Amino acid sequence: MSASTFDPSASQASTFCLPPGPWQTVLECLSDRFPSVGYARWADRFGRGRVLNAQGEPLSVAHPYRVGLRIHYYREVAQEKPIPVQARIVHQDDHLLIADKPHFLPVTPAGEFVEETLLRRLIRTTGNPHLVPLHRIDRHTAGLVMFSTQPSTRGPYQQLFPTRQITKVYEAMAPALRGLVFPHVRHSRIARGEPFFCMREVEGDANSETRVEVIDHNGPLWRYRLFPVTGRTHQLRVHMAGLGAPLCNDPFYPTVTPQGVPDDYERPLQLLAKSLSFKDPLTGDHRSFESQLSLLPQLA
Repeated sequence: MSASTFDPSASQASTFCLPPGPWQTVLECLSDRFPSVGYARWADRFGRGRVLNAQGEPLSVAHPYRVGLRIHYYREVAQEKPIPVQARIVHQDDHLLIADKPHFLPVTPAGEFVEETLLRRLIRTTGNPHLVPLHRIDRHTAGLVMFSTQPSTRGPYQQLFPTRQITKVYEAMAPALRGLVFPHVRHSRIARGEPFFCMREVEGDANSETRVEVIDHNGPLWRYRLFPVTGRTHQLRVHMAGLGAPLCNDPFYPTVTPQGVPDDYERPLQLLAKSLSFKDPLTGDHRSFESQLSLLPQLA
């Protein structure tokens, strides 16, 4: 890959700037700084071209160490467990790819998931290493995810999200909220909680907003339509739990499932990113996409 085309964010390579130290080679530095990986596994990565310089060129195991040298490397997880679900591409053109993501599949590499992610699977399927997600949804959430397919037009599409020029609509199943008047707007301040991957509502000026509507209201469980005005981590899940209606099968709210408990593919979180709509920043056309997935029918 040439210097003009290498994009570490698109390839999902991690970036590391070499710190001061006594090492003779880049390999020695990485082995000491990341002991959990170990010398042998780092050497193997070098041998397979998985450690690159700033121009995207593979480094050899003997490449000399230099303070401040910026390198890119690809994370790997030994014996990564397959995730038995499949995503579907619902739209693809010269600028965008829209994927319909099932529950349990992460969007990007993180933690124990690297190859078993939506991004890596799409790169393998399309052969396009420049795919970059323009937004994220939780691993436990299903539905639409929009990707940029090329760097030259990425910026205008990225700006749709922080400038709130895109409408995202979710559907959810949760206990009935009979005492609430709908549509209902939930404002609150969301901050990091415990454990670290969970969020919580705290005192202070609101930094999050969700509009809640009811689609079906028969029985003890209702089907809701959720409009996130802001995009805080786990916002919809936190807001619904705060209203007294935690989403069905939520492994985090209100109670965190103990670590090590395997995913129950028969009990997915009942949250679906149902639709995306926006004015295309390149053409001015109105564009709208809808997920073909659905929530569990037995909960309807």
